[in-house]
Amino acid sequence: MRRALWWLLDYAYAARWQLRACFNRTDPQSFATGDRVPVVVLPGVYETWKFLQPLIEQIHGRGHPVHVVETLRHNRRPVADAAAEVTAFLAAADLRDVVLVAHSKGGLAGKLVMVGPETERVAGMLAVATPFSGSRYARMMPGQTLRAFSPVHPSILEIARHQSVNGCVVSVFGEFDPHIPEGSELVGARNVRLATGGHFRILAHPQVLAEFSALVTTDG
Repeated sequence: MRRALWWLLDYAYAARWQLRACFNRTDPQSFATGDRVPVVVLPGVYETWKFLQPLIEQIHGRGHPVHVVETLRHNRRPVADAAAEVTAFLAAADLRDVVLVAHSKGGLAGKLVMVGPETERVAGMLAVATPFSGSRYARMMPGQTLRAFSPVHPSILEIARHQSVNGCVVSVFGEFDPHIPEGSELVGARNVRLATGGHFRILAHPQVLAEFSALVTTDG
């Protein structure tokens, strides 16, 4: 019953913020000001940056410039392509000592960025509900966009192979994720398991912001 309730609340949260995103006309440049550690947000699959706006507003309110990679759109392309877009964005904007804040698929792209040609620009990553080991449910999903999350998909295996940056990652996840039964634990990372469930609604959990604050403090 508890998991069923978490599942219901999770989809209610997702539906609310996806609907709000459809009518949201906020200019992402309004969050790009601040004198603290710069942040780049990476949304999950079928999400735009607007889905993460509640978290963006809190981070920006603490003095951090928050940057949006608008070319990701709904983040439907292969993870490697998304990572290439983020890498190009970092270089074009000449951002340094960046902390990535990612949800779900965004964390996979973020990890590839951290081992890519602009790796020195990234200080660390806060990943929320990221399928670092894939999801066995992906095999049953329609279309390549979701099937790419299979635990045996080449992109998941390639991301798992790169472990040198795991120590710079904070992975936050619930004790039950309806989309990722394998969980989001990443070997060598700081793994934070919340005493709740969900894939979307944990973005609003206060521990997410607390872990972000601890990460940017550690990184200087």
